[in-house]
Amino acid sequence: MEDGRDHAREQGSAVAWVESPLQMLCAVEAHHAGLLGPRTRLVPRARLRPLAVTGRELDHLDLPPGLELTAPEPDVPRPRRGATWAVGDAFSGKVQARWLTAFPGRTVIVDDGLATIRLLELLTAPAGTPLLRARGRSGRLRTLLGVAAGFRLRAAARAGRLSIFTALPVPEELARAVRDRGAELVTHDFAWLRSQPLRGPRPAERTVVLGTSLVRNGLIHRDHYFTWLAGLGSAGPVAYFPHRREDPDDLVRVGEQPGITVYDGGMPAEMTLRGLAAEQRVLSLPSTAVTSLRVLLSARGVAVETVDVPDEWWTTEAAPSLRSHLSMFAHHDTGVTG
Repeated sequence: MEDGRDHAREQGSAVAWVESPLQMLCAVEAHHAGLLGPRTRLVPRARLRPLAVTGRELDHLDLPPGLELTAPEPDVPRPRRGATWAVGDAFSGKVQARWLTAFPGRTVIVDDGLATIRLLELLTAPAGTPLLRARGRSGRLRTLLGVAAGFRLRAAARAGRLSIFTALPVPEELARAVRDRGAELVTHDFAWLRSQPLRGPRPAERTVVLGTSLVRNGLIHRDHYFTWLAGLGSAGPVAYFPHRREDPDDLVRVGEQPGITVYDGGMPAEMTLRGLAAEQRVLSLPSTAVTSLRVLLSARGVAVETVDVPDEWWTTEAAPSLRSHLSMFAHHDTGVTG
């Protein structure tokens, strides 16, 4: 693991703008690692319940010195000239527009799930390649903003002012290409979270299933997914922890499956499930949470297994490139029979 100790020289304050629980947790880890400097103002986006839930949990933990969790704000804060700016969603139009009007001294990108890998690929693409989401349909003006943001971010990399802070398994060739661009790629293993005391009871069920956004995003067939869940529930009690973007109607249907209990969602799985016991196991469709949970739970002897998604589950919306990306989280696969 690399750390951020070389950045202890950074002066002034940093601002971190987060729009998801994972981004919030990874911004805390980036500050703990020293990547953001001595003082960081952590600003969550307003009116997002999962961020409020995660923030309340952070209030019960021992935050790293110099980190201030502020009240939520509706708009992207403007970093002071020369300060460090941390964000998670590099494909946000509001974030990209801010890149063009602000002049931070340093930009730090923290994990935002699979989108982080796409960002690294686009960062190493030819000049003029726009920073756009993989599945988005963008008009001319949005594409132009993505092109301009790409120029700004690549320029920051060449100047040694761009860092990417991630716990994801970045392929070696891609990591080398990112560093060749001048960007700093800093890996971490949730050192701060691992140092925190466990809070609250763990689920009683032996099998824990992580929810997925693949159904709502139209990437896998809903009926195949529910048939699999029904089989798991009929084999024994299952604790189901929803993904923050799951359809509420789908969650009602999950809870109706025999043997399955749906737990309240909101916080990152890394925070919720880090206290599991050795006799328990975690099942998940391909997900970035698989990597971090293996880091957090390996010492506790908990098996974290990625479900091998059969070909017939995928819809025509699941492009080969997306399935290839997801395959990097499919080590130690398990069959769908559970």
